[in-house]
Amino acid sequence: MRRIPLSRRSHIIGFQPTATGTTEHESALERDFVALTSFLRPDASITSQPITLTFRDDALTRRYTPDFLVRYPAGRAELIEVKYRADLGANWQRLRPGFRVARDWAREHEAMFRIATECSIRGPLLDNAKRLLPLRQAPVDAGVAELVVSATRSMATATFGGVLARVPVSREIGLAVLWRLIARGTLRVDLAVPITFNTRVSTI
Repeated sequence: MRRIPLSRRSHIIGFQPTATGTTEHESALERDFVALTSFLRPDASITSQPITLTFRDDALTRRYTPDFLVRYPAGRAELIEVKYRADLGANWQRLRPGFRVARDWAREHEAMFRIATECSIRGPLLDNAKRLLPLRQAPVDAGVAELVVSATRSMATATFGGVLARVPVSREIGLAVLWRLIARGTLRVDLAVPITFNTRVSTI
C-alpha cells in the first residue's frame, strides 16, 4: 500500500479510477495527470510509486521514488515524475541526482523517464478529459445515436450545434447523446481546444 505524505502544495489525496484499475495520487496535479493519461490511453496501466531507488549523492545515501510507471500494451513504458514548475525551479539541485538515477533505471528497463508539469498536464485537453471520461461507460440510446451520426455525415461541415439542430429529439436528449458519442470516439472533435457549439464534428 502506498504511504501518501501530506503535500506542501496540496492535500488532495485519494484514488483515481482508470480503465485498467485504480491509481493512487497525493496531489491535485497527480490526479490530473492520471485523468489525462487514462483518457488519452485507456489501455495503459498506471502504477503509483512503482519503485524506490537508492543512490549515493556525495557522501550521503539517498532515496528517490518516482510518482508513476505507465505501461502500454505494445511494451513501451514511461517512468514519470509529476512536479509543479515552481517546485522544480526552487529545488532543482536537490532533485537532479534522483532524476539522473531514475533516467538510468528507465534506460536499463527499456523505458523512458520524463518530468510532467502543469504546463503539459493542464489546459483544454484536460478539461475535456474530465468532462468526457465519466461518459465513456454511460448508456447511449442506439436509435438517437444513429440519428446523430447520420446528421453528422449529411453535413458538408458539421458542427456540434449544427448536428444538434438536425436531430429530431429534445435538446436535452440530443446533447446527452452527442457528448457520449464524442466520449466514445464515435464522433471526432479537436480535443485540444474547448468544445463549443461551433466545434467541428466528424465521424472519421
